[in-house]
This record gives sequence, C-alpha cells and structure tokens, in this order.
Amino acid sequence: MNLDFTDEELAFRDEVRAFLAQSLPDDLRRKMIDRRHLEKDDIVRWQRILNARGWATPNWPVEHGGQPWSPAQRYIFQEEMALAHAPEGSPFNVNMIGPIIAKFGTDAQKARFLARIANIDDWWCQGFSEPGAGSDLASLKTRADRDGDEYVINGQKIWTTQAQHADWMFALVRTDSSGRKQQGITFLLIDMNTPGITVRPIETIDGGHDANEVFFDDVRVPVENRIGEEGRGWDYAKHLLGNERSGIARIGLSKERLAQLRRLEVELSADGRLTAGERDRLRRKLAEVEVELRALELTQLRVVAADAGEGGAGAAASILKIKGTELQQRMTELAIELAGPAGLAMPEEEESGAALEDGWIAAAAPFYFSMRKVSIFGGSNEIQKNIIAKAQLGL
Repeated sequence: MNLDFTDEELAFRDEVRAFLAQSLPDDLRRKMIDRRHLEKDDIVRWQRILNARGWATPNWPVEHGGQPWSPAQRYIFQEEMALAHAPEGSPFNVNMIGPIIAKFGTDAQKARFLARIANIDDWWCQGFSEPGAGSDLASLKTRADRDGDEYVINGQKIWTTQAQHADWMFALVRTDSSGRKQQGITFLLIDMNTPGITVRPIETIDGGHDANEVFFDDVRVPVENRIGEEGRGWDYAKHLLGNERSGIARIGLSKERLAQLRRLEVELSADGRLTAGERDRLRRKLAEVEVELRALELTQLRVVAADAGEGGAGAAASILKIKGTELQQRMTELAIELAGPAGLAMPEEEESGAALEDGWIAAAAPFYFSMRKVSIFGGSNEIQKNIIAKAQLGL
C-alpha cells in the first residue's frame, strides 16, 4: 500500500495553499491563531468564500456541488485548511445534514435545502442528545405522534450546540416504542421558528454559550420534512455519525497546535522562564505527542489509501476518533503546563484576544476546558471502544 502522495496530489496541495494564502481573511486567521471565539458571522463569511470557489462541500456528490476529489485530495484539503488556520465552518451544515439529505432525501428536499446549506443561508443544529440519552442515544424519549400530514413533537433535547443561532434542526424522535430501542426512531427536519419550541442557554465553565436545552411543546412538523422512512432514523443517524467521527480526529489541526507548542517552549526557554529540568521534561512530552500524532496520521493515510467506506464509517472512524481526541486533549494539558499558574485564570474575552506572543497564556485555560468535550461528542470514546470490539473482535 503506497502512502506517498503522487505528483498530481502534490500539485493539488500547492493549489489549495495558494488559494488559502490569497483568500483567507487576515482577521479570521488571527482569531484562529489566538484561540478566540468565532462569531456566527465569521463562520458564514468564510463558508461563503469557500462556496464561491466551489470548495464549501467537497465531500458531497458532484451533482449537488461536491468535488470529484480522491480520498487523498480530501485529506490534503482538510490538512491544509488546518495548517493555514482556516475556520472549520459549520459542521452541522456541511458534514452532517448536507450529506444525509443528498443521500436519503427526496428530490424536493434536495432542491429546497442543499444550496442553502452550502451557503449557510440556513444555519442548522443537531437535535440528538437528551437527558438520559447521550452516548446511549437509542434511549431517546422525545415523541413524535402522527396527526394527518403532521407530526406533533413533545420532549427535550440537551447540549444542542449553536441552537440559539439555528434556523433549522435535524432531530431524532421516537415514533414507535413497541420494538427494540433502535427501532421506532424517525429522522425529522424541524423549522426552529415553529411555535412551541423554546431554547434555553447552557453557560459553560469558560463563560461561553454554545450549548443549549431545547424544549418541544406540541410542535407540529410536516410529514414532508421526514428523511427517508418512518422508524428508520437510527440507520440514517449511524451514517451521519460516521461522517462526524471521521472529522473529529482533526489531524491537521493537531499538527498546527503541536507546532505552536514547540514555538512557545523555545520562546519560554530563551527568556529563562523554564528551568533546565522543566525544559527537558516538556520537550520529552512534546516528542511523545509528536510520535503518537505521526502514528495517527499514518493510520488516517492507510484509511485514505484503502478508501475505507463512505464517510470513514465503522471501526476505522472510531479508532481515529478515540486517538485524535485524546491527542487534542493532551496538547491542551501541555499548554496549561507551559503557562504555569498564570494559565489557570479565566480571562475576559477582550483579554484573551491578544496576539500569540502576548495572549496565549490567557487562552490556555478556556481552551483546556473547552476541549474536555471532544472525547464525549460524536459518541463518547467508551462507546467507540465497544464499536471497535464488535467490529474487529466480534464481541
């Protein structure tokens, strides 16, 4: 199995680099470097720049705006985006609901939604998790009862990222409780302006507001907003989660963060802010992370070379998700260690917006706490180990 890039793939990499150098706005690049919070308008602006180039939805079918790229080209594109400090866009739009509608939606749904999803004319959120149904998603209880040409929804979702901005939600709801818990789940598209929907913020430890509770009180949704067949939502959700887990590894982003940590270690050592013992210990830890990251990258390249399934679904996606998120968390721990006691402060937003050489300490604690979630969302790492055991060992 050849893991080297071809001349054509290297030329494509140069094309992507040139585009990013010319088209990525400096203020967005600076925000990404400084670990500052991106506003909705920031993400929309960058998404529309990509969309104008035809690169907003490269993983979609070509007939719906995707690119005829090879798996290697898709990998190169993702890595170069991360190395250039480009925003990731809205994953709920591009990586989750877009591919689901393109694959399982009706012609009317494709015509109605796909172009608007690509350009973020509509902002989407994900209505999966519930109190008592997070990693055990099949235990969800939010009901959708059929009433003529509508479903009437009652229940609650939680940890709904960006629901305060959302125009639409894609949600799993229970339409039948008579069989196994994975059965009787239906996939619906819900207009967030529908009467009966209440969004309440969940403020996180860093003072941020990305997560929300969403309540449904006799919310009426047209049957035409159902994806696929009634009761088969679990199958569509598994396809969606395969796409999500493959992207969570974020190898290119981790490579960029490792390089930043190395620069910080050199800066602190040169300024005498690290003792010889502290410097040697940190360099050893950084080397260990680099070795593990390289091994993860080779695993990703093997998946790419083998073109292992649509969206990287299955055990391969779970392996990448586990190790990728563990490494992301390790690097935030090293940032806290580099910052020392000063890095434990939780700064105001205006303080954390300083340039890297002045403000990285202020960003260390918020970033550390924010990254605790990556081993949970998309299916907790413990659940991913169960998936691997079942797929690889037959357990």
